[in-house]
Amino acid sequence: MSTDAVGTDAEATEQYTFDDLSVVMGTYNEEAAIEAVLSDIDRITDGRAEVVCVDGSSDRTPEIAREHGARVIKQEPQGYGVAVREALLAADRPVVVTTDCDDTYPMEQLPEFLDYVNRGYDVVSGDRLYWGADAMPDFNRFGNQAFALLASALMGERVHDTTTGMRAYRRRVIEDVAWTENTGLSAELLIRPLMRGYDVREVPIEYDERAGETKLDPIKGGLAIAKSIVKVCLEERRQ
Repeated sequence: MSTDAVGTDAEATEQYTFDDLSVVMGTYNEEAAIEAVLSDIDRITDGRAEVVCVDGSSDRTPEIAREHGARVIKQEPQGYGVAVREALLAADRPVVVTTDCDDTYPMEQLPEFLDYVNRGYDVVSGDRLYWGADAMPDFNRFGNQAFALLASALMGERVHDTTTGMRAYRRRVIEDVAWTENTGLSAELLIRPLMRGYDVREVPIEYDERAGETKLDPIKGGLAIAKSIVKVCLEERRQ
């Protein structure tokens, strides 16, 4: 994992602003949290960032998102990765940040993420575990630590949080990689860029208690993520 800003010469000198930023997410029945998330994005970026929601909700989530100026793309529920992949590809701007719609991620750090992109990084990944992630259930926290250790061993490079939902990407990273995973997409979105030599920076973030109920079965979902990590790492090693 790179610790120095690199990037191409043209990209290294490009200074992006919030006008160049898309914030994207998959949304599914998050009417308890979506307004707070979108209000934070609007406040932090002065309303200049594009917001894209790929939505499969049966509640008022899409209506609330539209009221806050988000572009909502309707999609039948097919899982986390299908929605987030669609949101990533639908974004129009040169820097794309993923987040979850459950109000767990600190939108206050969007300027910091953008600053690292301006310093030359291709991917900026939020590390929820750096500060302890006390708001995360113990089972989930231990599982995320295990995922990071598994990915690190398979890649031969230390990473600390493979399954975070908050990352910034240059568009060329999104466009250059064929994303294949669903439940394990969050891990794939870190592993493939790292193993292909993109410049990646992990940044500590504060992780908050989620608003609303989780949709993921921790055991079934955890097994799917572990399987994705192994699959993606082996695929990248064979390239």
